[in-house]
Amino acid sequence: MRRVVITGIGLITPVGIGLEPTWAALQNGESGAGPITLFDRTGYASQFACEVKDWAAAAPTWFDKRELKHYDRFLQFGVAAAMLAMDDAGYADRKVPAGEEDRWGCFIGAGLGGVKTIEDTHDTGRAKGPRYGFSPYFVTDIIINMVPGMVTIRTGARGPNFSHVSACSSGAHSIGEAMRTIRHGYADVMIAGGCEATITMLGVGGFNAMRAMSTRNDDPKGASRPFDKDRDGFVIGEGAGVVILEDYDHAVARGARIYAEVKGYAAGSDAHHVTAPAPEGIGAQRCMRAALADAGLEPTAIDYINAHGTSTDANDKNETAAIKAVFGDHARKLAVSSTKSMTGHMLGAAGSVECGIGALAITRGVLPPTINYTTPDPDCDLDYVPNVARAQRVDAVLSNSFGFGGTNACLVLVRV
Repeated sequence: MRRVVITGIGLITPVGIGLEPTWAALQNGESGAGPITLFDRTGYASQFACEVKDWAAAAPTWFDKRELKHYDRFLQFGVAAAMLAMDDAGYADRKVPAGEEDRWGCFIGAGLGGVKTIEDTHDTGRAKGPRYGFSPYFVTDIIINMVPGMVTIRTGARGPNFSHVSACSSGAHSIGEAMRTIRHGYADVMIAGGCEATITMLGVGGFNAMRAMSTRNDDPKGASRPFDKDRDGFVIGEGAGVVILEDYDHAVARGARIYAEVKGYAAGSDAHHVTAPAPEGIGAQRCMRAALADAGLEPTAIDYINAHGTSTDANDKNETAAIKAVFGDHARKLAVSSTKSMTGHMLGAAGSVECGIGALAITRGVLPPTINYTTPDPDCDLDYVPNVARAQRVDAVLSNSFGFGGTNACLVLVRV
């Protein structure tokens, strides 16, 4: 089986557009939360979110006026993050090298797809009727696999091209399955990740109805507080994270900069409940153990866990319990942080963004903090890198992603 490495990272997040702005904000403990501006928030229980800032000004870098007029926001995020990842990997023209087209593929997923386009089309369809109320781009603007489709059209990649749709695990599953695609010889390079744009009437309204989101409307920046006793729900975010995965020998042959090796991956199911995690994080335990086994590592090899850490009571207690069960005494020596405290929960993009952050932690020797950690919860008693980033050598990272439907994904990254 071939080794698989990360050679490019593209990030579009609520704290920055691009890798360096995002990384700087995470090191500084900056929150991306603020009042919702993307729709009229009046009357909603949660009136704030982690929106991508200044997107209208940035988007023309990647899209022409026609594309901007009809591409759903989630499509824009996913395609742009892929182009950023290509740039970062050293493919300056954002094209697959001639002769390699059949050995490149693209897996980019999402949780919900073109929600805003569905909302808008419903309104125009009702108002104008079937003849004038529908855009010819409606279908292609809402289906999730249009993101990897658009990316392959732009880059010329002719290998595997589809989307993994697994709620908040979508981005992590996409990267894990892309790693396996290279590992087993079906491709040499994969463009992989996740994207999401559900800060909309339906997205916010739906999660509010589930009572899953924070209602700390008087303090948006202090609302996402994973593992803190006073947490009251997650803060919805948006954006995209895409990585370039390469066969190690392919990367070395072209002199690529390598961030980290994707050493292990596992996917599993709680088989328990549509939204609630299994007690004691049993499903998460199985997934973490399987990822470590796939990587051929003992639990003691892991230095840092980028936790799923949603700022919900159900996740944070159960994830903590799962970490203790898997790592035993080593759990007390681990650094664990949730970057969702800053980015909010980016849903289908969360796992891929957090994979990229884990790779940067290895390369740059800095652990991003869990901000807003002010009141320790007796049930959440690990080292969550509270409030301030920490300089530390990191050789191995575990990145956790868990989603509705009981779907779990864990990635293990190591220093090369």
